[in-house]
Amino acid sequence: MPDPPAITETGGPQTIAPAPTSIALFIGWAPSGPTDHAVRIASFPDYETSFGSLNDPRSLLGYALGHFFDNGGTDAFALRIVGADGGFIAPADKAFAQALNVAFVEGGPVTAIDTFNLICVPGLTDAAATAMLQAYAAAHRAFLIADCEETATVANVPASLAGKTGANAANSALYFPWVIAPDPLQNGSSRAFPPCGFVAGIYARTDASRGVWKAPANAPLIGASGLTVIVGNAHQEQLNLLGVNCLRSFAVEGLVVWGARTLAGTESQASEWKYVSVRRLTIFVEQSIDAGTKWVVFEPNGEPLWAKLRASIGNFLGGLWTSGAFVGNTPTQSFFVRCDRTTMTQADIDNGVVNIVIGVAPVQPAEFVIFTISQFAASN
Repeated sequence: MPDPPAITETGGPQTIAPAPTSIALFIGWAPSGPTDHAVRIASFPDYETSFGSLNDPRSLLGYALGHFFDNGGTDAFALRIVGADGGFIAPADKAFAQALNVAFVEGGPVTAIDTFNLICVPGLTDAAATAMLQAYAAAHRAFLIADCEETATVANVPASLAGKTGANAANSALYFPWVIAPDPLQNGSSRAFPPCGFVAGIYARTDASRGVWKAPANAPLIGASGLTVIVGNAHQEQLNLLGVNCLRSFAVEGLVVWGARTLAGTESQASEWKYVSVRRLTIFVEQSIDAGTKWVVFEPNGEPLWAKLRASIGNFLGGLWTSGAFVGNTPTQSFFVRCDRTTMTQADIDNGVVNIVIGVAPVQPAEFVIFTISQFAASN
């Protein structure tokens, strides 16, 4: 993703570094490899080093990571989960959901990972497990890329949304249908694969070439040869209004992602987090500012600190505005930063609480999205 210009002045505002946006966590079964920790990998050969060569057609984890790297992904964690006997476990199995829950509880292998932005569990469609992942994503500033059922059709995919459009739906998106691609384990014969690996790679590719504020749509599915369902314009419009992102086949563009709504993106919800790019941009801004203002813990909580924070965050957001992340002809039309006595009570100040209220105007929709970052400074 293009970095905003860094501005550093001696004795002036602290520079805020842009946070990563497309480190992906993939979870699933593989025939071999560690199960007690997630392994960071930068290529498919890295995956083979830790988990062995792709040699079992049931390993959606291995295939999805291959699709991720083929489509532009560069940084991922792979977490292998297995059945109670160490054997094969399918995403539809009750035991899979139980193992997934264990991985995310405090002290589990997922909680040991410092940073990841995207969550992919290839082939998982269970509503309760999806809701758990959505809640974790919302609490940890991550984003879930969810799959539809392999057998999903235009007619029945709306029913699969049940239980997946709740309070944390904004930190997730669902893609339909499955993708047909060559299977190297079957001499290149075609078979269907979950879309999440392809889509996560497109997120990473778009972030790197255009920025996280660009919708990850109208982008080709590299390595794909078809789709399990051909979606027409009328069905696309119907599903789009329900928050289902369709993969489409066009004569000129080929096979592309043709939707960019979160699972809070239904017309009836009227959520400010309707669009994937808006939610992910805001997550990125929150992560960057939160990490880039930790230094306040060593500063007295008063106007000099607040002025430094306003300048530091203003410089960071100004760089994003220059890069095209926000609408508005001037920075003041595109964002604001408030950190003063209007954002804190005297009790907050005395207790070292620093509240920073930030508003940004993403490219779409052209409305301010407002959020608060809280840090702890030295109490007075």
